[in-house]
Amino acid sequence: MLDAVIVGRVIQNYREKCNLSQDVVSGLADIGRTHLSAIERGVRKPTLETFFKLAEALNIEPHKLMKMIEDELIK
Repeated sequence: MLDAVIVGRVIQNYREKCNLSQDVVSGLADIGRTHLSAIERGVRKPTLETFFKLAEALNIEPHKLMKMIEDELIK
């Protein structure tokens, strides 16, 4: 089962690794900052479209971001 908290944590950790703020990433992904915050906190799960937008905003291929999430789910 997909854990929203893990999804959010992976996205947040990668965003922080890239030294990007929520404002910048949400702007690039064309979603609200509060929406991104809710995703990162595990309150909301991103839709497939939002996931792809976030991957593009973070300059990472979606399958690589998904692999990072899968690796965390296995732990």
